[in-house]
Amino acid sequence: MLLELSEEHKEHLAFLPQVDSAVVAEFGRIAVEFLRRGTNPKIYEGAARKLNVSSDTVQHGVEGLTYLLTESSKLMISELDFQDSVFVLGFSEELNKLLLQLYLDNRKEIRTILSELAPSLPSYHNLEWRLDVQNNKKVMEMDALPVLHFCVNVKEKHGYKDQVWPRKRENLPFRVGVFNIGSLEGFKVSMNLLKSHTKWCVHVFF
Repeated sequence: MLLELSEEHKEHLAFLPQVDSAVVAEFGRIAVEFLRRGTNPKIYEGAARKLNVSSDTVQHGVEGLTYLLTESSKLMISELDFQDSVFVLGFSEELNKLLLQLYLDNRKEIRTILSELAPSLPSYHNLEWRLDVQNNKKVMEMDALPVLHFCVNVKEKHGYKDQVWPRKRENLPFRVGVFNIGSLEGFKVSMNLLKSHTKWCVHVFF
């Protein structure tokens, strides 16, 4: 998996080849500190004076490096994929090796920080559905009235919670579309999550 960098991020990272290795390493330290405690304008101003550049240039460089390290750590990309991701930036071999080392040295701590910063939101755990069909035995000519019940089990901070939604056939295509979108989003995070936890149960009542 390769990391996709926007043109803006590439522009921010373009400052790194203009400074020596020690400065890039310091930027890496500042990037991790930025994740822990937030931005600190005084650090940018101090570094800008030493490098004789604007504080915005330093801030953009640190932010670009922060994005590179956090996204790589979040996606847990391999060493080879990381090298391929930064190769397109056109940096020297020495700088590419330094960036790789920064990633390897800090990815575990960065993932820990990101997990602590993540909000505790309900997450998908299981899905069940049931089809109920009401049929009048005396008047068989009447149409059956199907009602589909969705039971979504979500994981919350202190346990699990069921949410049941009855749906008639008229709005079923819309609801299925919503579940499709949600499934695709979850698929991006973990390809096997839906397959391993989804349970399909059908009960037809006449």
